[in-house]
Amino acid sequence: MPHLRTLALFLTVSRTGSFAAAGQQVGLTPAAVGLQMRALEEELGRTLFDRGPRSMALNHHGQAFVTAAQDLVARWESALASGDNPHDLRGTVQVGALVSALMGEFADALWTLKREHPGLEVRLFAGLSATFFGQVERGELDAAVVTQPPTRTPPDLRLSPLYVEPMVLVVPRKPHFALPRQPLEMLRKCPFLRFDRHTWTGALVERALDQCGAQVRDELELNSVEAILALVRQGFGVSIVPQLRNIDWGRDRLLQVIPLARVSVQRHVGLLERRQHPRQGFTNALRQYFDGREPAHRSKRSA
Repeated sequence: MPHLRTLALFLTVSRTGSFAAAGQQVGLTPAAVGLQMRALEEELGRTLFDRGPRSMALNHHGQAFVTAAQDLVARWESALASGDNPHDLRGTVQVGALVSALMGEFADALWTLKREHPGLEVRLFAGLSATFFGQVERGELDAAVVTQPPTRTPPDLRLSPLYVEPMVLVVPRKPHFALPRQPLEMLRKCPFLRFDRHTWTGALVERALDQCGAQVRDELELNSVEAILALVRQGFGVSIVPQLRNIDWGRDRLLQVIPLARVSVQRHVGLLERRQHPRQGFTNALRQYFDGREPAHRSKRSA
């Protein structure tokens, strides 16, 4: 069996994309990294990389081996970190999350788990749902908090529902433009700050606009709920965004939140993981946190 340090080095190479970048992270020369990867290939009896004069990349054998190496290293790290209590969560978990999820209830869930399990280390990576699907499937992340995709989840992955966020109209309390009284007139006549229509959340905004039957005046297109909220607070436009769970926008002195009576679209947020992985204790605890919980049962935080 390959030495666990060699497996960890292989995972570093797979993440960084080169022997040189991996060597910089672990303090080895590119040549030393290359020699260890050659030894790993000889022990496995197959090549893991396609090598060119000035480049290298994982081949299909290498891509398939990533998950196995990730599981072996994670299991070993978990065994080293395990305590006397079998229900205690320890070790390092790599989790992807939408930035908007970190502004809402998911942040509270992590805070609670960290307090209950001080030996647990969570490494968070912010990004987009579509990117996280590939990273979880390849074993680069243990889990990710994502928006429900428009297509079916791959069979080797599991997406567990966590919570639902309605789509709402947000308008500034101190606009730099005339603000009509009716929500539909606001959408038709005010500068509209659109969530990036190429993202899954942007597709939900498009569906909400269709249900409103409103033609909007696009001013800017952004891929961040927090960036849109910042611009709305400064009075530069109106927008439709998911109402982030567990954030009390009602206390925001610069923001008005208006429900849209005609809109039934909601953003479903879930926990994505492989069906079998070594960090299921963490994902089980995270799901249990959300099961049967309501936002009102927890402390409110102003955005």
